[in-house]
Amino acid sequence: MTKRLVLSYLAIAMVVLLMLELPLAVFYSQRELERLTADVERDATVLATLYEDDLEGGEVLDSRPAERYHARTGARVVIVDTSGITVVDTEQAVPRDFSTRPEIATALTGSRASGQRASETLGTDLVYVAVPVASGGIVHGALRLTLDAARVEARIHRFWWGLGAVAVVVLVVMALVGWLIARSVTWPIRRLNQTAARFARGDLTVREEPGTGPPELRVLAETMADMATRLALTLDEQRKFVADASHQLRTPLTALRLRLENLQTRLDDEGADELDAAIDEIGRLTGLVADLLQLARVDDRRTVLRIDLAAIVRDRVDTWGAVAGTRAVELRLVAPAAAVPVLAVPGAIDQILDNTLDNALNAAPSGSTVTIAIERGRGRHRLTISDEGPGLSDDEKAEATRRFWRGSNASTPGTGLGLPIAEALATASGGALELLDAPGGGLTVAVMLSAADAPDRAEAQP
Repeated sequence: MTKRLVLSYLAIAMVVLLMLELPLAVFYSQRELERLTADVERDATVLATLYEDDLEGGEVLDSRPAERYHARTGARVVIVDTSGITVVDTEQAVPRDFSTRPEIATALTGSRASGQRASETLGTDLVYVAVPVASGGIVHGALRLTLDAARVEARIHRFWWGLGAVAVVVLVVMALVGWLIARSVTWPIRRLNQTAARFARGDLTVREEPGTGPPELRVLAETMADMATRLALTLDEQRKFVADASHQLRTPLTALRLRLENLQTRLDDEGADELDAAIDEIGRLTGLVADLLQLARVDDRRTVLRIDLAAIVRDRVDTWGAVAGTRAVELRLVAPAAAVPVLAVPGAIDQILDNTLDNALNAAPSGSTVTIAIERGRGRHRLTISDEGPGLSDDEKAEATRRFWRGSNASTPGTGLGLPIAEALATASGGALELLDAPGGGLTVAVMLSAADAPDRAEAQP
């Protein structure tokens, strides 16, 4: 928008300059030509006066005054008698017949002739003035002065270049002033855009900012702030409701499971099998409640700390090693020995690993390997968890991070919240989560986390 405003200012300035400078340039050109013609006509009148008596008496004319004028001004001086035959010519030999020249013919009638014409022999434009040489109303001859128009054209061109330089300076100043004005106009809009982008990222905190810009934009900013405040309150109430409901449901579900397990010991085999199914459903409900509680806590996290990714990964891989062993799956860790500091919310990496490793072990067939790798980057470090299971199609990968989604090939019970929780934790930490095809078949969960380059940040303990 700033660029468009500046361009519009420049377009208006250019139109105004053209409207002012073009007529001025044309007027100056005409005035300079008229002034030159007037000067030459005055000089021609003076020279005609010098030769008036000699032409009247039929004497031989002295060419020295004409030659001195030619040497001083560069103008060609031609004097003819009443027949149009040259008696003085500062550039060519005399006599020559000039009676057919329109300006000479006009001057011999007692009138003055002036103007500008092109010279084919010289390849330039000439300014000419022809005056009669007369006394007592009797014409005794005519005098013509011709001058190269390049001299006046040079002055005209210099004036035009000056106008062009003025136009350039005006446009540069206009561009600078227009840019400052455009920035002052668009700054409130850019600030609103930044605020909207911050709201889109989930940060609904309202910041007190000085009210600048047009009244309409100030009203819009206040409306957006009010909307963000109401939306934050609604989301906060929703998170609290989910957390409270999940927390309240855990106790009765646990008590119900204990009662069913106690009842199971009093039933026969057929009744015990039915009760097992009910206990499994209660277990699934308990897991769902726990995941909902965890998801509500993820949405409420804001603090990002400096954490050693390598240390947490080694700890969680060691913990999950026993679970992998019971399923005949090998956990292989590829990580640097040195610390890999990243920025993350406290506990995020632990929960990301727990959810992704649980999914990987459920999908990995017996005798396969789940690989956990850390790759260093310049601005971000990459954590990948790859299994050798059936993997997911492109459509399934696009749906897998949607809450409560479970694949058609899922063979183990689950809530469909593991990957959404992992993605939410990665996003809350300023990173991202991506699902890819594993090189040897299966699924790779790639988590990108920002590298922690500030050593003065507090370091969370795993």
